[in-house]
Amino acid sequence: MDYRASGVDIDAGNEAVRRIKMLARATYTPGVVSGVGSFGGLFAMDPSIEAPVLVASADGVGTKLKVAFMAGVHHTIGADLVNHCVNDILVQGARPMFFLDYLATGRLAPEVAEQIVRGMAGACRENGCALLGGETAEMPGFYQAGEYDVAGFIVGVVPRAKIIDGAGVVPGDVLIALPSTGLHTNGYSLARRIVFEVLKLKVDSYVEELGGTVGDALLRTHQSYLPSIGPVLDKGWIKGMAHITGGGITENLPRTLPEGCRFSLDRGSWTIPPLFTWLQRAGHLEDAEMFRAFNMGVGLIAVCAPEHAPSLLAALKSSWRLGVVT
Repeated sequence: MDYRASGVDIDAGNEAVRRIKMLARATYTPGVVSGVGSFGGLFAMDPSIEAPVLVASADGVGTKLKVAFMAGVHHTIGADLVNHCVNDILVQGARPMFFLDYLATGRLAPEVAEQIVRGMAGACRENGCALLGGETAEMPGFYQAGEYDVAGFIVGVVPRAKIIDGAGVVPGDVLIALPSTGLHTNGYSLARRIVFEVLKLKVDSYVEELGGTVGDALLRTHQSYLPSIGPVLDKGWIKGMAHITGGGITENLPRTLPEGCRFSLDRGSWTIPPLFTWLQRAGHLEDAEMFRAFNMGVGLIAVCAPEHAPSLLAALKSSWRLGVVT
């Protein structure tokens, strides 16, 4: 008996690492001190940041993975993971420094691991953060054949004086919305039930209302809002931000509002994308359920004073006035 006979192929692991090394190195920023293969990733803080505060987050992509398995498309999952984590720290005013990943599977397929990490590396480069390290775990008997799970861990930094926490939000402040590119990484358990169990469609089924296949619509990459929000972070216009993830607008926007504040949305201020209306009709879902399960075309919400709203709207392309704080 040997390790391979029990389901763990060390040679496949080494091959995966070989493929990943160059992808990771291509993301390195000046702060990276260690090389690929170290037991821990080393990163030097930018000394020019005054009173730096580290902001960290960890997340996954949920059952969107099931759609990726069905479609045989894995690079988008890597990008989803990085962008989701970037947005989670961005809403507190932080810029990402480095990212780490955890990939677990029953039987390691180096070519699949390479696709996933290629997506991560591309998103890291676009967001200006280093893919500093990670773990690839082969766990026979724990996952079904062809399946895997991924998790991402991100660390960013914000000067203490520029932390965005919503503390200064008051009634009358304006809500500015940025559009999502689709479901992002939430609501997939409900979406999959509607699409594959109720409608009995396949991942390659073409839906005219969506302008493409089911797989194309469900695997659209979770957008990073750093390119949009980054240039205005230092303006001092934004009092609070909410990344619209699990729980939708209903659950996430209140997380950035002080006690005693609520919000009022102008439902006529945006057109809900066809993917959401199609799912709602097919699943016979109430509006309240849709707004808790999905982002409804709103990926991020920024809160600002009324006098700053025109400047923020002009700076953020594709944004619109979503409502007000009450």
